Amino acid sequence: MKLIRSRDNAFFKQLKRLAESGRERRKSGRTLLDGVHLVAAYEAVHGPVETLVAAESAIGGGEIGDFVGGREVAVLADGLLRDLGLVETPSGLLAVVPLPATAGMPQADADVVLLDGVQDPGNVGALLRTAAAAGIRQVLLSPGCAAVWSPKVLRAGQGAHFVLAVYEEADLPAFLAAYRGTSAVTCLDGATSLYAAHWAGPLAWVFGAEGQGVRQELIEQAGLRIRIPMPGAVESLNVAAAAAVCLFEAVRRKQAV
Repeated sequence: MKLIRSRDNAFFKQLKRLAESGRERRKSGRTLLDGVHLVAAYEAVHGPVETLVAAESAIGGGEIGDFVGGREVAVLADGLLRDLGLVETPSGLLAVVPLPATAGMPQADADVVLLDGVQDPGNVGALLRTAAAAGIRQVLLSPGCAAVWSPKVLRAGQGAHFVLAVYEEADLPAFLAAYRGTSAVTCLDGATSLYAAHWAGPLAWVFGAEGQGVRQELIEQAGLRIRIPMPGAVESLNVAAAAAVCLFEAVRRKQAV
């Protein structure tokens, strides 16, 4: 094991660039994973990671020590791992991995989630995780969404990235124009209660950023305008929570057939 203590170390500088710069991740075709669960989820789909990195205090035993046992690993002094600023509470284990390639074009006749300008990394990751849990296989993200392969989005996704076809910088209006199913957008004006709305066949759910919501162009394209009934004192839901309500209502209906 190689112990790294200096901020001037070339490998540490590379990690720092990957942690901080979307441009560096795109240029190198690599990103960073944080935590045993995320690394294991990646390896279950894509095979061994390129490089394992562990905090000095984490390799002596416990979950991380057991996970890296017998494997080649770069060891960072604990202070250096915190200095990466990857996430608020580093787990003590990182991995450098290639960005998985998304093969082919999105399917226009299958269930799909479209994210329109969702900028919060935690929300994007949670939305991906919820979509995967609900059986969705593909997610399209418009320009302006949080970078989907950033460490914070990856951590919030908890492995969902590796079981989804994820399309960044997608032209959502063009996709909806060619979609061969029903499109549903969450909004307030002219909307039908989620529990009263009718649909059949493949469904494209469109969720927008908090504050702005879904842009008007996409609302006008949608076949369904959906609102979630909220009898309580709170007027709105976090976008990830709203998506969970909608997606699992769709799951409930499928299982009731």
